[in-house]
Amino acid sequence: MSFTANIKDEISKSSMTKTENIACLSAIIRNNAQYDDQSIEISTENSNVAKSIYLFFKDIYNITIEIQTIKSNTFNHRNIYNLIIKDKVKMILEDLSVIDDNGNYLDMPKNYIVDSIEEAKAYLKGVFLSKGSINDPKTSRYHLELLIDKKYESVYVQRLLNTFLLNSKIIMRENKYMIYIKDSEKIGDFLRIIQATNALLYYEDIKILREQKNMTNRLNNCEQANIDKMVATCNAQIQDINLIKQEKGFDFLDDKIKEACIYRLKYPETSLQELSEIISLETGKTITKSGLNHRFRKIRDIAKKIELH
Repeated sequence: MSFTANIKDEISKSSMTKTENIACLSAIIRNNAQYDDQSIEISTENSNVAKSIYLFFKDIYNITIEIQTIKSNTFNHRNIYNLIIKDKVKMILEDLSVIDDNGNYLDMPKNYIVDSIEEAKAYLKGVFLSKGSINDPKTSRYHLELLIDKKYESVYVQRLLNTFLLNSKIIMRENKYMIYIKDSEKIGDFLRIIQATNALLYYEDIKILREQKNMTNRLNNCEQANIDKMVATCNAQIQDINLIKQEKGFDFLDDKIKEACIYRLKYPETSLQELSEIISLETGKTITKSGLNHRFRKIRDIAKKIELH
């Protein structure tokens, strides 16, 4: 089962008050239903979502609901559950703020549908059950999306999301409106809002593991870069020393520069810090990394002069 399916399975089982159920149903009908004067039809591939919608309608409106199970033609061959309502159709559509008293579609639900923070959360839960998906955090990118058919509904849902500071955005995709969130922290906040506790725990665990892995990779890359830089520096120093030795010999060098040349050739793969410690230990004369680096700058200057001639 996909991560999105797990989330929908979990939140469909969470308990809500009657007004929260109404807000959730309003979002579901507005985003995932076909209806006319005679019937309302809702389709879902998740059996628990279908069961919850069935129970919401039975509890609130005390109506008969027909359920059809259809085998999907897609490669996964999942069942599609169609819930068909033929009782109290107009009253339900008006009550859930889908249409007005004259039967006209409402671009956005009336204020009473999301009259509280909890009802707003329930509405977002209904939108996610209808049109939502979240990438598994094991994948390469964090991504939440809600693919909405109608423009004004998409704007309404985006504003609702952003009242919770989720920083959602909208783009067009194939004549639909995709509301999306890419920030991992905000996606975690959304999971809290829709009460997907188990999914949130999984999401946070995987996110922490990914961050630790990325940190380890960055440290390894940084360490390798430092090693590569050190090797390149050592090789450049050895080239300068060999040039001086070949063209001039070491006798014309002062003792400190000559000493640096001899020790670099003797220890060609050591870092500047390690080499300064070796020289200090073997000669009994303390030299710092900075002091040794100063000597190698002088060696570079001498090698440059030889190259120019």
